[in-house]
Amino acid sequence: MYGLNLEESDDDDEYSGDSGWIQWFCGLKGHELCAEVDEEYARDNFNLYGLRARFQFYDHALEMILSSEAPDEEDLNDTTFLEINKDATDLYGVIHSRYIISPRGLQVMRDKFLKGTFGTCPRALCDRQHVLPIGMSEDLRTSTMKIFCPKCEQVYSPKSKYKDVDGAFFGMSFPQIFLQSYPSLMVTDPPRPFVPRVFGFKLHKQHSLITRKLEEGEEQEPRAVKEQQSDPPQAEAARVERRRLHLLATGAAGVVPGRAATSRGSAVTSYEHQAA
Repeated sequence: MYGLNLEESDDDDEYSGDSGWIQWFCGLKGHELCAEVDEEYARDNFNLYGLRARFQFYDHALEMILSSEAPDEEDLNDTTFLEINKDATDLYGVIHSRYIISPRGLQVMRDKFLKGTFGTCPRALCDRQHVLPIGMSEDLRTSTMKIFCPKCEQVYSPKSKYKDVDGAFFGMSFPQIFLQSYPSLMVTDPPRPFVPRVFGFKLHKQHSLITRKLEEGEEQEPRAVKEQQSDPPQAEAARVERRRLHLLATGAAGVVPGRAATSRGSAVTSYEHQAA
């Protein structure tokens, strides 16, 4: 997170159970978008590969993350604790970005998506489509989290209470991996384009970006599809016939260079005689 908000979340029901560091962290205001990483996942060295060298207080930070006790007011006023907590926050964010694309993590994020925890698309014509969190960079403290709409496939800034959430907590690939893992949640209907009007009349030759994309998609039919729609036997027969005429006209293979003209002439004459 860019600036760690230590205010408790208003959603007391969701975070009133366990009191470990992970539950405390996800219960902070604006952190309800984050999934609670399973301790078993965070203890597995395979999931932590390459992280030790990136953090100064790696061991202490990991120990803090796995702690069964939440920080108290005295801890939050201690300078040393806050330094380690900063590393713990960043370390948890990187682990979180890996966890949410694991099978268990995807299930947790699916539940949040269906509940609308991540919010809805601010575009009015998307009809309050549920959105997904996305980062603009994989590096910490580079950019804040954004939201991705599966319907219009555009990226927007989230509500102000999420403005300090680091985008690296989710990564650039999460929405795509999520939708590929749950094809039934993919939006199949195209987004409704905005139709500009003046006094109720459509403007001539003025289309929105979405409208132009929809029209281009209908007009540009792939060449492969057109070839499949043609008659394969006729196409193959025409190709063979063109090849045969080419061989006859060039004297076919193995013609002696000095007798090329004679061979070609006799070949063409023979072909014309057979055709007659």
